Amino acid sequence: MKIMIISTNKKSYPDTIILILDQGEGRSTYEEKNNIVQVKDEKGKIVGYNFFKVSDFLDYDKLPNGQIKPDQKLLDILNDQLTKAGFDHKLELGKPTLVYGFVKTCEPHPDSDHLHVTTINVGDAEYQIVCGAPNIQQGQKVVVALPGTLMPNGQQIWPGELRGVKSSGMICSARELGLPHAPQKRGILVVPDTFKVGDEFEPTKCDELLACGQITL
Repeated sequence: MKIMIISTNKKSYPDTIILILDQGEGRSTYEEKNNIVQVKDEKGKIVGYNFFKVSDFLDYDKLPNGQIKPDQKLLDILNDQLTKAGFDHKLELGKPTLVYGFVKTCEPHPDSDHLHVTTINVGDAEYQIVCGAPNIQQGQKVVVALPGTLMPNGQQIWPGELRGVKSSGMICSARELGLPHAPQKRGILVVPDTFKVGDEFEPTKCDELLACGQITL
């Protein structure tokens, strides 16, 4: 099962790793084995795991507070803990969910005077995303938070609807991306045409370009 979000919250949930696999439907159910809780939605789909007493098998102090970018070594450790606890699922690395995309189409929302319905190409797929930024235009390259993204402010991105139109993701502003040089005004971050569609978002690179004026809103 591919990991979508893996994180810590060291203040509220010390010595714990929170792992989200999917968006659940309805009421959740829980099964605990050996300091691991498996979470299922009301249809029986596994949507996540909580690992407790993480310092027993990892150097918890070295983990970041917030989202963790997993590598194969961390996955091997977590899979070993799942096996020892008696869970038979294997975790896999997922694709990046915060990526560069191309605004293929941009049309006015049928029930709004400020929203737009866009088609965003991210290389291997296209997503319909409703966007409220005043500077959104067809032909731009932008930063896209796909379903399963954990934003710097803790917001989780999942499919939904805006005024009756389905939306699968979010086109991001510099502020939403937590960039230090983000301007204090509304508008999505438009990246240079040289950026490759589908590549993973690089916060340091984008912030440097913002700081020197090579990226503007």
